[in-house]
Amino acid sequence: MEMRDIDDLPKNAANYMALTPLWFLERAATVHPTRKAVIHGSRTYTWLQTYQRCRRLASALSKRSIGVGSSVAIIAPNVPALYEAHFGIPMSGAVVNTINIRLNASTIAFLLGHSQSTIVIVDQEFFNLAEDALRIMKEKSQSNFTPPLVIVIADESCNPETLKYALGQGAIEYEKFLESGDPDFAWKPPQDEWQSIALGYTSGTTASPKGVVLHHRGAYLMALSNPIIWEMNEGAVYLWTLPMFHCNGWCFPWTLAAVCGINICLRQVTAKGIYSAIAKYRVTHFCAAPVVLNSIVNASPEDTILPLPHVVRVMTAGAAPPPSVLSGMSQKGFRVTHTYGLSETYGPSTVCAWKPEWDSLPPETQARLNARQGVRYVGLECLDVISTQTGEPVPADGKTIGEIVFRGNIVMKGYLKNPKANEETFANGWFHSGDLGVKNPDGYIEIKDRSKDIIISGGENISSVEVENSLYLHPAVMEASVVARADERWGESPCAFVTLKPGVDKSDEQRLAEDIMKFCRSKMPAYWVPKSVIFGPLPKTATGKIQKHVLRAKAKELGPVRMSKL
Repeated sequence: MEMRDIDDLPKNAANYMALTPLWFLERAATVHPTRKAVIHGSRTYTWLQTYQRCRRLASALSKRSIGVGSSVAIIAPNVPALYEAHFGIPMSGAVVNTINIRLNASTIAFLLGHSQSTIVIVDQEFFNLAEDALRIMKEKSQSNFTPPLVIVIADESCNPETLKYALGQGAIEYEKFLESGDPDFAWKPPQDEWQSIALGYTSGTTASPKGVVLHHRGAYLMALSNPIIWEMNEGAVYLWTLPMFHCNGWCFPWTLAAVCGINICLRQVTAKGIYSAIAKYRVTHFCAAPVVLNSIVNASPEDTILPLPHVVRVMTAGAAPPPSVLSGMSQKGFRVTHTYGLSETYGPSTVCAWKPEWDSLPPETQARLNARQGVRYVGLECLDVISTQTGEPVPADGKTIGEIVFRGNIVMKGYLKNPKANEETFANGWFHSGDLGVKNPDGYIEIKDRSKDIIISGGENISSVEVENSLYLHPAVMEASVVARADERWGESPCAFVTLKPGVDKSDEQRLAEDIMKFCRSKMPAYWVPKSVIFGPLPKTATGKIQKHVLRAKAKELGPVRMSKL
């Protein structure tokens, strides 16, 4: 039987518009035109100026035929231009493609090609990296290569020679590019909220491209979920410790416009920089991976400014934070909210929601409870842990392991140009995270293992398969397997177990290990390079498969990679 509503009232132009976070910026500029919006060193922009700069950017892009269907890449640390890109690029109708500055040139070349980015905006410090990537693209494509337009962002804290070099190579300076745009440009919101707003790559893997496509609707919902989850009030002062190139800074660029807050940019993240920003700007909120929290907890007295002038709220995700780090942060006066999510869920989309009854528990118990991944965000409709065999929800007993799955409006559109991966990841009407966990009796989920052998080092994802593929290219390596090993500084780092080829001189293992690490440095981003190399035969199953669980146990026996005392 057909279900009928109580009325037959249609949608019309007065009562229905596509959801988009872009309107938040227009509102902030109207409500607080003279309030500081973005601070970077000696540079400060108000909300009105930021809105005008974003409209200039959209206008300048439109004049170069950039619009719906275009992708604009940006390679930059946390600087104003990267904040502006989150509004200006989609205001032109195009998709913002933020690229991790820690990737190497060959990976960036692959991402630029796969995303078909027609314009590349690059910070002057990373111009050589972009130049190398474009050179690789040109060599691979032979004759039919049309280089993208390159725009370089100048920064007073960088060596002026790098800017001079970039301009000499034909790059356009970012401020000059903005000058070619109209500050009153009549940008158009998307007609359809399913339109793509952002593209981001999960771990820069070239074997199976994982370009995560996000839509305006999801960005809008996540931007409004963030402040509800995190007690983030109007006028919050937010410190950019989390890279904006990570899942679009967990959608906080759009959130900050919604709450008319203040963005404090931080080019390089250090414990000292964080403490001084808190003192100087009265920072109320920042996000960080557990490795950054660790550096705050263990900072030397000369790098800290304690006691804190006020309560500072910290959101952490990227890896499960050790309870010792959580309690260390609490003791110093930080209030930590633990969240979990993926690029595919617009960043964190579950939260370990704090309960008042936990306040009276011992600090160790509080930290243990807060180390769990928690419950769904207000903007996420469904979260569960399901059996990998039957697909049914596991019991809430804290013991039965299953896969963590998501369903709702803050799940990505899909992976760009990868139907096979989309079919797998969206099987049976769920987004499959690939993370294994349990459901506790109170309904809070908790990760127990990672099914895809991803190593999380300092909040960055490293694919063990990619590292292994490079190790196999070394002339002395016969077999290799890479697992996560505890690391005092980074939380986890890659540990390589290697079987050498017959005839290789095994007398100086230390020299061999150093040679392998040096070889890896030429093949992959620095943070992917194994911090430890162990030689010997690899344990295998009857069918010849390497037993990674045995290697993980060995890595655990080795203890953590020690932090250098230098």
